Amino acid sequence: MTTQRATKMVEGQAAWLNAVERTSAGLKGAARSIANSLGATVPLEEHEPIYPPAPSFSDLHIYASVKKANSVRAMFGLKNPFNRVHEGRLGATTMSEGREFINFASYDYLGLNQEPAVAEAAKAAIDRYGTSVSASRLVAGERPIHRALERALADFYDTEDCIVYVSGHATNVSTVGILMEQDDLIVYDELMHNSGIVGGKLSRATMKSFAHNNLEALEKVLKENRGKHKNCLILIEGLYSMDGDFPDLPRVIELKKKYGAWLMCDEAHSLGVLGKTGRGVGEHFGVNFRDVDIWMGTLSKTLGTCGGYICGNHGLIDLLRHHSPGYVYSVGLSPPLTAGSLAALELLKAEPQRVKKLQENGQLFLEEARKAGLDVLTSAGYSVVPVIVGCPVRAVRLTESLMEDGINALPIIFPAVPMKAARLRFFITSRHTPEQIRHTVKLTAQKLTTIAKKQSMLERAALAVAAPRD
Repeated sequence: MTTQRATKMVEGQAAWLNAVERTSAGLKGAARSIANSLGATVPLEEHEPIYPPAPSFSDLHIYASVKKANSVRAMFGLKNPFNRVHEGRLGATTMSEGREFINFASYDYLGLNQEPAVAEAAKAAIDRYGTSVSASRLVAGERPIHRALERALADFYDTEDCIVYVSGHATNVSTVGILMEQDDLIVYDELMHNSGIVGGKLSRATMKSFAHNNLEALEKVLKENRGKHKNCLILIEGLYSMDGDFPDLPRVIELKKKYGAWLMCDEAHSLGVLGKTGRGVGEHFGVNFRDVDIWMGTLSKTLGTCGGYICGNHGLIDLLRHHSPGYVYSVGLSPPLTAGSLAALELLKAEPQRVKKLQENGQLFLEEARKAGLDVLTSAGYSVVPVIVGCPVRAVRLTESLMEDGINALPIIFPAVPMKAARLRFFITSRHTPEQIRHTVKLTAQKLTTIAKKQSMLERAALAVAAPRD
Protein backbone atom coordinates (compact mmCIF):
# COMPACT_ATOMS: atom_id res chain seq x y z
CA MET A 1 0.00 0.00 0.00
CA THR A 2 1.43 3.34 -1.00
CA THR A 3 1.96 6.10 1.54
CA GLN A 4 -0.46 8.39 -0.31
CA ARG A 5 -3.20 5.77 -0.28
CA ALA A 6 -2.63 5.01 3.40
CA THR A 7 -2.85 8.70 4.21
CA LYS A 8 -6.22 9.01 2.45
CA MET A 9 -7.59 6.01 4.37
CA VAL A 10 -6.50 7.50 7.66
CA GLU A 11 -8.06 10.85 6.77
CA GLY A 12 -11.31 9.12 5.80
CA GLN A 13 -11.44 7.17 9.05
CA ALA A 14 -10.75 10.35 11.02
CA ALA A 15 -13.54 12.17 9.25
CA TRP A 16 -15.92 9.32 9.96
CA LEU A 17 -14.95 9.26 13.64
CA ASN A 18 -15.44 13.03 13.88
CA ALA A 19 -18.93 12.63 12.41
CA VAL A 20 -19.75 10.01 15.01
CA GLU A 21 -18.53 12.27 17.80
CA ARG A 22 -20.49 15.27 16.48
CA THR A 23 -23.88 13.57 16.25
CA SER A 24 -26.10 13.79 19.35
CA ALA A 25 -27.23 10.26 18.81
CA GLY A 26 -23.70 8.83 18.76
CA LEU A 27 -23.37 5.48 17.02
CA LYS A 28 -27.13 5.32 16.36
CA GLY A 29 -26.91 8.52 14.35
CA ALA A 30 -23.93 7.21 12.41
CA ALA A 31 -25.68 3.93 11.71
CA ARG A 32 -28.75 5.82 10.51
CA SER A 33 -26.58 7.90 8.15
CA ILE A 34 -24.87 4.82 6.71
CA ALA A 35 -28.20 3.01 6.34
CA ASN A 36 -29.77 5.97 4.58
CA SER A 37 -26.81 6.20 2.17
CA LEU A 38 -27.23 2.53 1.29
CA GLY A 39 -31.03 2.90 0.91
CA ALA A 40 -31.68 0.51 3.77
CA THR A 41 -33.99 0.89 6.78
CA VAL A 42 -32.50 0.01 10.13
CA PRO A 43 -34.96 -0.13 13.09
CA LEU A 44 -33.51 1.82 15.96
CA GLU A 45 -34.79 2.22 19.50
CA GLU A 46 -36.23 5.74 20.11
CA HIS A 47 -36.28 7.57 23.43
CA GLU A 48 -39.77 8.35 24.88
CA PRO A 49 -40.58 12.09 24.62
CA ILE A 50 -40.55 14.03 27.85
CA TYR A 51 -43.66 16.14 28.54
CA PRO A 52 -43.96 19.05 30.97
CA PRO A 53 -46.34 18.67 33.95
CA ALA A 54 -50.05 19.35 33.29
CA PRO A 55 -50.91 23.01 33.89
CA SER A 56 -52.92 24.15 36.88
CA PHE A 57 -56.62 24.65 36.14
CA SER A 58 -56.34 28.17 37.54
CA ASP A 59 -53.81 28.93 34.78
CA LEU A 60 -56.23 28.08 31.97
CA HIS A 61 -57.31 30.92 29.70
CA ILE A 62 -60.98 30.38 30.55
CA TYR A 63 -60.24 31.12 34.23
CA ALA A 64 -58.97 34.61 33.41
CA SER A 65 -62.47 36.11 33.67
CA VAL A 66 -62.83 34.74 37.20
CA LYS A 67 -59.54 36.33 38.21
CA LYS A 68 -60.61 39.65 36.69
CA ALA A 69 -63.94 39.59 38.51
CA ASN A 70 -62.22 38.82 41.79
CA SER A 71 -59.71 41.64 41.29
CA VAL A 72 -62.43 44.18 40.49
CA ARG A 73 -64.48 43.16 43.54
CA ALA A 74 -61.37 43.46 45.72
CA MET A 75 -60.58 46.88 44.22
CA PHE A 76 -63.96 48.24 45.33
CA GLY A 77 -64.44 46.15 48.46
CA LEU A 78 -67.50 44.43 46.99
CA LYS A 79 -68.85 41.08 48.20
CA ASN A 80 -69.56 38.23 45.83
CA PRO A 81 -73.32 38.55 45.23
CA PHE A 82 -73.68 34.96 44.00
CA ASN A 83 -74.07 31.60 45.77
CA ARG A 84 -75.65 33.13 48.85
CA VAL A 85 -77.00 30.62 51.35
CA HIS A 86 -80.77 30.67 51.95
CA GLU A 87 -82.20 28.97 55.00
CA GLY A 88 -85.64 28.00 53.75
CA ARG A 89 -87.95 27.97 50.76
CA LEU A 90 -87.50 30.81 48.30
CA GLY A 91 -90.73 32.54 47.41
CA ALA A 92 -91.86 36.15 47.56
CA THR A 93 -89.67 36.30 50.66
CA THR A 94 -86.58 34.41 51.79
CA MET A 95 -84.37 33.98 54.85
CA SER A 96 -80.61 34.46 54.44
CA GLU A 97 -78.02 34.90 57.19
CA GLY A 98 -80.82 35.15 59.72
CA ARG A 99 -82.59 38.03 57.93
CA GLU A 100 -85.82 38.11 55.94
CA PHE A 101 -85.70 39.64 52.46
CA ILE A 102 -88.30 40.50 49.86
CA ASN A 103 -87.16 38.12 47.16
CA PHE A 104 -87.01 38.83 43.43
CA ALA A 105 -84.27 36.33 42.60
CA SER A 106 -86.05 32.98 42.17
CA TYR A 107 -88.38 31.43 39.61
CA ASP A 108 -91.35 30.26 41.67
CA TYR A 109 -93.69 32.19 39.40
CA LEU A 110 -96.99 30.81 40.71
CA GLY A 111 -95.91 30.04 44.26
CA LEU A 112 -96.31 26.29 43.70
CA ASN A 113 -93.07 25.53 45.53
CA GLN A 114 -94.85 26.77 48.65
CA GLU A 115 -97.91 24.54 48.25
CA PRO A 116 -98.43 21.70 50.78
CA ALA A 117 -100.10 19.53 48.11
CA VAL A 118 -96.92 19.55 46.00
CA ALA A 119 -94.73 18.63 48.97
CA GLU A 120 -97.13 15.89 50.06
CA ALA A 121 -97.11 14.34 46.59
CA ALA A 122 -93.30 14.30 46.63
CA LYS A 123 -93.24 12.71 50.10
CA ALA A 124 -95.74 10.03 49.09
CA ALA A 125 -93.60 9.18 46.05
CA ILE A 126 -90.55 8.74 48.29
CA ASP A 127 -92.50 6.40 50.54
CA ARG A 128 -93.59 4.27 47.58
CA TYR A 129 -90.65 4.46 45.16
CA GLY A 130 -87.71 5.81 47.15
CA THR A 131 -85.60 8.86 46.40
CA SER A 132 -84.21 7.53 43.10
CA VAL A 133 -85.27 5.19 40.31
CA SER A 134 -81.64 4.01 40.35
CA ALA A 135 -81.22 3.47 36.61
CA SER A 136 -82.02 4.69 33.14
CA ARG A 137 -85.71 4.32 32.41
CA LEU A 138 -84.78 2.01 29.52
CA VAL A 139 -83.20 -0.43 31.96
CA ALA A 140 -85.00 -0.48 35.30
CA GLY A 141 -86.00 3.10 35.95
CA GLU A 142 -89.54 3.30 34.59
CA ARG A 143 -92.30 4.10 37.10
CA PRO A 144 -96.03 4.71 36.55
CA ILE A 145 -95.69 8.35 37.65
CA HIS A 146 -93.27 9.06 34.77
CA ARG A 147 -95.91 8.12 32.22
CA ALA A 148 -98.60 9.97 34.18
CA LEU A 149 -96.58 13.20 34.11
CA GLU A 150 -95.79 12.78 30.40
CA ARG A 151 -99.45 12.19 29.53
CA ALA A 152 -100.48 15.25 31.54
CA LEU A 153 -97.89 17.48 29.81
CA ALA A 154 -98.80 16.15 26.35
CA ASP A 155 -102.46 16.89 27.07
CA PHE A 156 -101.57 20.37 28.35
CA TYR A 157 -99.81 21.15 25.05
CA ASP A 158 -102.34 19.28 22.87
CA THR A 159 -99.57 17.09 21.48
CA GLU A 160 -99.40 13.35 20.88
CA ASP A 161 -96.67 12.48 23.36
CA CYS A 162 -94.05 13.76 25.80
CA ILE A 163 -90.71 12.74 27.31
CA VAL A 164 -89.23 14.05 30.59
CA TYR A 165 -85.55 14.46 31.47
CA VAL A 166 -83.64 14.99 34.72
CA SER A 167 -82.36 18.43 33.64
CA GLY A 168 -83.76 21.31 31.64
CA HIS A 169 -80.32 22.11 30.23
CA ALA A 170 -79.77 18.47 29.25
CA THR A 171 -83.18 18.43 27.56
CA ASN A 172 -82.12 21.01 25.00
CA VAL A 173 -78.60 19.64 24.60
CA SER A 174 -79.85 16.10 24.04
CA THR A 175 -82.74 17.00 21.75
CA VAL A 176 -81.00 19.47 19.45
CA GLY A 177 -77.75 17.49 19.54
CA ILE A 178 -79.35 14.24 18.37
CA LEU A 179 -81.94 15.60 15.90
CA MET A 180 -79.59 17.73 13.81
CA GLU A 181 -76.60 16.57 11.77
CA GLN A 182 -73.61 17.96 9.92
CA ASP A 183 -75.55 18.69 6.71
CA ASP A 184 -78.34 20.54 8.56
CA LEU A 185 -78.98 24.18 9.48
CA ILE A 186 -79.92 25.65 12.87
CA VAL A 187 -81.21 29.24 12.94
CA TYR A 188 -81.55 30.69 16.42
CA ASP A 189 -82.45 33.94 18.14
CA GLU A 190 -79.27 35.61 19.38
CA LEU A 191 -80.67 35.53 22.94
CA MET A 192 -81.41 31.79 22.80
CA HIS A 193 -80.47 29.99 26.02
CA ASN A 194 -77.02 28.44 26.28
CA SER A 195 -78.47 24.91 26.32
CA GLY A 196 -79.90 25.21 22.81
CA ILE A 197 -76.64 26.61 21.46
CA VAL A 198 -74.58 23.87 23.12
CA GLY A 199 -76.89 21.27 21.60
CA GLY A 200 -76.41 22.85 18.19
CA LYS A 201 -72.64 22.76 18.51
CA LEU A 202 -72.79 19.12 19.55
CA SER A 203 -74.80 18.28 16.43
CA ARG A 204 -72.10 19.81 14.14
CA ALA A 205 -74.87 21.44 12.08
CA THR A 206 -74.30 24.88 10.55
CA MET A 207 -75.50 27.50 13.04
CA LYS A 208 -76.74 30.99 12.15
CA SER A 209 -78.14 33.52 14.59
CA PHE A 210 -80.58 36.35 13.88
CA ALA A 211 -81.09 39.64 15.73
CA HIS A 212 -83.32 39.26 18.78
CA ASN A 213 -87.01 39.01 17.84
CA ASN A 214 -86.23 40.50 14.41
CA LEU A 215 -88.21 38.25 12.11
CA GLU A 216 -87.10 40.12 8.98
CA ALA A 217 -83.57 39.12 9.97
CA LEU A 218 -84.77 35.55 10.52
CA GLU A 219 -86.25 35.37 7.03
CA LYS A 220 -83.10 36.85 5.53
CA VAL A 221 -81.01 34.08 7.11
CA LEU A 222 -83.47 31.43 5.91
CA LYS A 223 -83.60 32.84 2.38
CA GLU A 224 -79.81 32.88 2.09
CA ASN A 225 -79.06 29.53 3.72
CA ARG A 226 -82.03 27.13 3.71
CA GLY A 227 -81.40 25.77 0.23
CA LYS A 228 -77.84 24.73 1.11
CA HIS A 229 -78.86 22.28 3.82
CA LYS A 230 -80.82 19.08 4.25
CA ASN A 231 -82.91 19.85 7.35
CA CYS A 232 -83.50 23.11 9.18
CA LEU A 233 -84.43 23.90 12.79
CA ILE A 234 -85.56 27.31 14.09
CA LEU A 235 -84.84 27.85 17.80
CA ILE A 236 -86.76 30.45 19.82
CA GLU A 237 -87.96 30.97 23.40
CA GLY A 238 -91.53 31.55 24.52
CA LEU A 239 -90.36 34.23 26.96
CA TYR A 240 -86.75 35.42 27.04
CA SER A 241 -85.27 35.21 30.51
CA MET A 242 -82.87 38.15 30.21
CA ASP A 243 -85.11 40.75 28.54
CA GLY A 244 -88.58 39.55 29.54
CA ASP A 245 -90.09 39.79 26.04
CA PHE A 246 -91.44 37.19 23.59
CA PRO A 247 -91.53 36.52 19.82
CA ASP A 248 -94.33 36.98 17.32
CA LEU A 249 -95.10 33.27 17.27
CA PRO A 250 -97.70 33.29 14.43
CA ARG A 251 -95.18 34.99 12.12
CA VAL A 252 -92.46 32.50 13.09
CA ILE A 253 -94.85 29.66 12.26
CA GLU A 254 -95.48 31.21 8.83
CA LEU A 255 -91.74 31.35 8.16
CA LYS A 256 -91.07 27.81 9.30
CA LYS A 257 -93.79 26.54 6.94
CA LYS A 258 -92.56 28.69 4.04
CA TYR A 259 -88.99 27.44 4.33
CA GLY A 260 -89.72 23.83 5.26
CA ALA A 261 -88.16 24.02 8.71
CA TRP A 262 -88.89 22.54 12.11
CA LEU A 263 -89.75 24.98 14.91
CA MET A 264 -88.62 24.40 18.50
CA CYS A 265 -89.96 26.71 21.21
CA ASP A 266 -88.34 26.79 24.65
CA GLU A 267 -91.14 27.39 27.18
CA ALA A 268 -88.93 27.46 30.29
CA HIS A 269 -90.12 30.93 31.31
CA SER A 270 -93.51 31.03 29.59
CA LEU A 271 -95.19 27.92 31.02
CA GLY A 272 -97.64 29.17 33.65
CA VAL A 273 -96.84 32.76 32.73
CA LEU A 274 -98.31 33.54 29.29
CA GLY A 275 -101.84 32.80 28.17
CA LYS A 276 -105.12 33.06 30.08
CA THR A 277 -104.61 29.67 31.75
CA GLY A 278 -100.82 29.58 31.67
CA ARG A 279 -100.39 27.30 28.65
CA GLY A 280 -97.63 29.57 27.40
CA VAL A 281 -96.90 31.57 24.28
CA GLY A 282 -99.06 29.29 22.12
CA GLU A 283 -102.15 30.12 24.17
CA HIS A 284 -101.17 33.80 24.32
CA PHE A 285 -101.38 34.01 20.50
CA GLY A 286 -104.13 31.42 20.05
CA VAL A 287 -102.14 29.30 17.61
CA ASN A 288 -102.63 25.64 16.80
CA PHE A 289 -100.18 23.98 19.21
CA ARG A 290 -99.33 21.33 16.61
CA ASP A 291 -97.94 23.99 14.29
CA VAL A 292 -94.92 24.03 16.61
CA ASP A 293 -92.94 20.85 16.02
CA ILE A 294 -91.10 20.76 19.35
CA TRP A 295 -92.35 22.22 22.62
CA MET A 296 -89.61 22.24 25.23
CA GLY A 297 -89.93 23.32 28.84
CA THR A 298 -88.51 22.96 32.31
CA LEU A 299 -90.01 21.78 35.58
CA SER A 300 -88.01 24.21 37.71
CA LYS A 301 -89.59 27.58 36.95
CA THR A 302 -93.38 27.41 37.35
CA LEU A 303 -93.73 23.79 38.51
CA GLY A 304 -91.30 24.18 41.40
CA THR A 305 -89.22 21.02 40.97
CA CYS A 306 -86.37 20.16 38.59
CA GLY A 307 -86.08 18.59 35.15
CA GLY A 308 -87.18 19.20 31.58
CA TYR A 309 -89.59 17.92 28.96
CA ILE A 310 -90.22 17.71 25.21
CA CYS A 311 -93.75 17.57 23.80
CA GLY A 312 -94.44 16.68 20.17
CA ASN A 313 -95.69 13.94 17.86
CA HIS A 314 -95.18 10.21 18.43
CA GLY A 315 -92.30 9.92 15.96
CA LEU A 316 -90.28 12.66 17.64
CA ILE A 317 -90.77 11.31 21.15
CA ASP A 318 -90.10 7.70 20.13
CA LEU A 319 -86.86 8.80 18.46
CA LEU A 320 -85.76 10.65 21.61
CA ARG A 321 -86.61 7.70 23.86
CA HIS A 322 -84.27 5.49 21.86
CA HIS A 323 -81.45 7.88 20.96
CA SER A 324 -81.22 11.06 23.07
CA PRO A 325 -78.21 10.76 25.41
CA GLY A 326 -79.83 12.67 28.28
CA TYR A 327 -82.53 9.98 28.41
CA VAL A 328 -80.81 6.78 27.30
CA TYR A 329 -77.62 7.24 29.33
CA SER A 330 -79.04 9.07 32.34
CA VAL A 331 -80.94 7.93 35.40
CA GLY A 332 -84.67 8.60 35.19
CA LEU A 333 -86.31 11.60 36.85
CA SER A 334 -86.48 10.98 40.61
CA PRO A 335 -89.85 9.95 42.09
CA PRO A 336 -90.33 13.03 44.33
CA LEU A 337 -89.56 15.41 41.46
CA THR A 338 -91.88 13.53 39.11
CA ALA A 339 -94.76 13.40 41.55
CA GLY A 340 -94.21 17.00 42.67
CA SER A 341 -94.25 18.20 39.05
CA LEU A 342 -97.48 16.34 38.35
CA ALA A 343 -99.14 17.80 41.45
CA ALA A 344 -97.97 21.31 40.53
CA LEU A 345 -99.28 20.94 36.98
CA GLU A 346 -102.68 19.83 38.29
CA LEU A 347 -102.78 22.89 40.57
CA LEU A 348 -101.90 25.14 37.63
CA LYS A 349 -104.80 23.70 35.61
CA ALA A 350 -107.23 23.87 38.53
CA GLU A 351 -106.35 27.40 39.67
CA PRO A 352 -105.84 29.73 36.68
CA GLN A 353 -106.32 32.69 39.04
CA ARG A 354 -102.67 32.23 39.97
CA VAL A 355 -101.73 33.10 36.38
CA LYS A 356 -103.98 36.15 36.44
CA LYS A 357 -102.41 37.39 39.68
CA LEU A 358 -98.89 36.89 38.32
CA GLN A 359 -99.72 38.85 35.19
CA GLU A 360 -101.22 41.69 37.25
CA ASN A 361 -98.09 41.82 39.43
CA GLY A 362 -95.81 41.82 36.39
CA GLN A 363 -97.70 44.69 34.81
CA LEU A 364 -97.63 46.64 38.08
CA PHE A 365 -93.86 46.23 38.40
CA LEU A 366 -93.34 47.30 34.78
CA GLU A 367 -95.59 50.37 35.08
CA GLU A 368 -94.00 51.48 38.36
CA ALA A 369 -90.50 51.00 36.95
CA ARG A 370 -91.25 53.09 33.87
CA LYS A 371 -92.80 55.84 35.99
CA ALA A 372 -89.64 55.85 38.12
CA GLY A 373 -87.51 56.33 35.01
CA LEU A 374 -85.88 52.90 35.11
CA ASP A 375 -84.66 51.32 31.87
CA VAL A 376 -86.58 48.04 31.50
CA LEU A 377 -85.59 47.36 27.86
CA THR A 378 -88.36 45.57 25.94
CA SER A 379 -89.83 43.66 28.88
CA ALA A 380 -93.50 42.83 28.39
CA GLY A 381 -94.11 42.86 32.13
CA TYR A 382 -94.90 39.25 32.90
CA SER A 383 -92.50 37.22 35.04
CA VAL A 384 -89.19 38.91 34.15
CA VAL A 385 -88.36 42.62 34.33
CA PRO A 386 -84.73 43.70 33.88
CA VAL A 387 -83.46 47.03 35.19
CA ILE A 388 -80.50 48.14 33.10
CA VAL A 389 -77.59 49.56 35.07
CA GLY A 390 -74.78 49.49 32.49
CA CYS A 391 -71.59 49.20 34.52
CA PRO A 392 -71.15 45.77 36.19
CA VAL A 393 -69.52 47.36 39.25
CA ARG A 394 -72.55 49.59 39.65
CA ALA A 395 -74.87 46.58 39.28
CA VAL A 396 -73.12 44.68 42.07
CA ARG A 397 -73.11 47.80 44.23
CA LEU A 398 -76.86 48.25 43.65
CA THR A 399 -77.47 44.65 44.73
CA GLU A 400 -75.49 45.23 47.93
CA SER A 401 -77.34 48.46 48.65
CA LEU A 402 -80.75 46.86 48.16
CA MET A 403 -79.81 43.97 50.43
CA GLU A 404 -79.01 46.45 53.17
CA ASP A 405 -82.69 47.40 53.02
CA GLY A 406 -83.98 43.84 52.85
CA ILE A 407 -84.44 43.30 49.10
CA ASN A 408 -82.86 40.34 47.30
CA ALA A 409 -82.32 41.04 43.57
CA LEU A 410 -79.22 39.76 41.81
CA PRO A 411 -77.06 41.34 39.10
CA ILE A 412 -76.61 39.84 35.65
CA ILE A 413 -73.18 40.73 34.27
CA PHE A 414 -70.74 39.72 31.55
CA PRO A 415 -70.52 37.10 30.05
CA ALA A 416 -74.25 36.39 30.56
CA VAL A 417 -74.96 39.80 28.99
CA PRO A 418 -72.72 42.27 27.09
CA MET A 419 -70.14 44.09 29.22
CA LYS A 420 -71.98 47.43 29.19
CA ALA A 421 -75.47 45.91 29.56
CA ALA A 422 -75.22 44.83 33.22
CA ARG A 423 -78.59 44.75 34.95
CA LEU A 424 -80.58 43.61 37.92
CA ARG A 425 -83.13 41.01 36.92
CA PHE A 426 -86.39 40.93 38.87
CA PHE A 427 -88.46 37.75 38.84
CA ILE A 428 -92.10 38.48 39.64
CA THR A 429 -94.39 35.92 41.28
CA SER A 430 -98.11 35.65 41.99
CA ARG A 431 -97.32 35.86 45.72
CA HIS A 432 -95.67 39.28 45.69
CA THR A 433 -97.90 41.98 47.15
CA PRO A 434 -98.49 45.36 45.46
CA GLU A 435 -96.82 46.99 48.48
CA GLN A 436 -93.69 44.87 48.07
CA ILE A 437 -93.52 45.74 44.38
CA ARG A 438 -94.02 49.50 44.82
CA HIS A 439 -91.54 49.65 47.70
CA THR A 440 -88.91 47.73 45.73
CA VAL A 441 -89.21 49.81 42.57
CA LYS A 442 -89.10 53.10 44.51
CA LEU A 443 -86.03 52.02 46.48
CA THR A 444 -84.27 50.69 43.35
CA ALA A 445 -84.71 54.01 41.55
CA GLN A 446 -83.50 56.03 44.53
CA LYS A 447 -80.43 53.88 45.13
CA LEU A 448 -79.50 53.73 41.47
CA THR A 449 -79.56 57.53 41.26
CA THR A 450 -77.34 57.81 44.33
CA ILE A 451 -74.88 55.23 43.07
CA ALA A 452 -74.73 56.82 39.62
CA LYS A 453 -73.77 60.16 41.15
CA LYS A 454 -70.87 58.51 42.92
CA GLN A 455 -69.63 56.81 39.76
CA SER A 456 -65.91 57.54 39.73
CA MET A 457 -63.01 57.44 37.34
CA LEU A 458 -61.80 54.44 39.28
CA GLU A 459 -64.98 52.51 38.47
CA ARG A 460 -64.62 53.30 34.79
CA ALA A 461 -61.03 52.13 34.98
CA ALA A 462 -62.19 48.90 36.61
CA LEU A 463 -64.65 48.34 33.77
CA ALA A 464 -61.75 48.68 31.33
CA VAL A 465 -59.74 46.14 33.35
CA ALA A 466 -62.62 43.66 33.35
CA ALA A 467 -63.38 44.04 29.64
CA PRO A 468 -62.39 41.06 27.47
CA ARG A 469 -59.28 41.41 25.33
CA ASP A 470 -59.11 40.44 21.68
